[in-house]
Amino acid sequence: MPEADLEELPGVGPATAEKLRENGFDSFQSLAVANSAELSNTADVGESTAVDVIQAARDAADVGGFETGATVLERREKIGKLTWNIPEIDDLLGGGVETQSITEVYGEFGAGKSQVTHQLAVNVQLPSEHGGLHGRAVFIDSEDTFRPERIDDMVRGLPEEKLEASMEAHGVEGSIDDEEALTELVQSFLDKIHVAKGFNSNHQMLLAEKAKEIAGEHEDDDWPVRLLAVDSLTAHFRAEYVGRGELADRQQKLNKHLHDLEKVGNLYNAAVLVTNQVQSNPDSFFGDPTKPIGGNILGHKSTFRMYLRKSKNDKRIVKLVDAPNLADGEAVMRVQDGGLRPE
Repeated sequence: MPEADLEELPGVGPATAEKLRENGFDSFQSLAVANSAELSNTADVGESTAVDVIQAARDAADVGGFETGATVLERREKIGKLTWNIPEIDDLLGGGVETQSITEVYGEFGAGKSQVTHQLAVNVQLPSEHGGLHGRAVFIDSEDTFRPERIDDMVRGLPEEKLEASMEAHGVEGSIDDEEALTELVQSFLDKIHVAKGFNSNHQMLLAEKAKEIAGEHEDDDWPVRLLAVDSLTAHFRAEYVGRGELADRQQKLNKHLHDLEKVGNLYNAAVLVTNQVQSNPDSFFGDPTKPIGGNILGHKSTFRMYLRKSKNDKRIVKLVDAPNLADGEAVMRVQDGGLRPE
């Protein structure tokens, strides 16, 4: 995206424009969805000036007004669907993981949450005719879960037709039986996954802003950012904010973090996938006693909520818990050496 001429906005001179750009506000769209307090602190301007800047940016970017349902439908037709490579789960999701939405995957330890983030970081790079989005991934790793070796396994484990299509899309010459060509293909996949390890909740929130910068840098590339994965969303917040006295602060920060992630998805037509931990609910006498961390803040902000639970051997049950336009349902997947597989 070419840099917007921010000096055109009222109250924005060269020095203020430079501060805004340094803090990631390099387009009218990014300013249009900011709040006045955030902008005031960032650019060192009065709050009334910040309000004027945001309003002018909204006018320039043509966002923030009402639109007809027909217009919304037309815009939603641009939303991409990212495959799990498992037809039953894609059906549950109405075709796959949506761009411009937050999809939450929660479950206990070993349920397969990190396997999902790795698989989708591979699948997003597939051509659209094979369920991908021909895009790159940004991976915020807060629990030291990212393993390039697992990406290698999953790329090599792709079905033959998807492997051949990927070689063509990535510009790799050779056959799928050629070890040298396969190694080059794996490297090409890894080159399009941007990974950063989050060391605490503040650093994790900063990485969400950095993800927005990466998405902006690649917006007009052949491989734009189409997936932002956070594994796990809540681990640091859960560890750092302990007890009821800390709950309000934790939820406020978590809410801000979710809004930052949502901005990336909305501005750059990317799917946002977050994993979440669970806790046991001792008051539950019937059914599954586990419930996700994050409370109502995360529950309301997630467009799709999916619950993973262990079954026999390599089987995992995938349950769609909440979606705005889809019925609840369950599907089964297997976690195998070559990636996620249908039952």
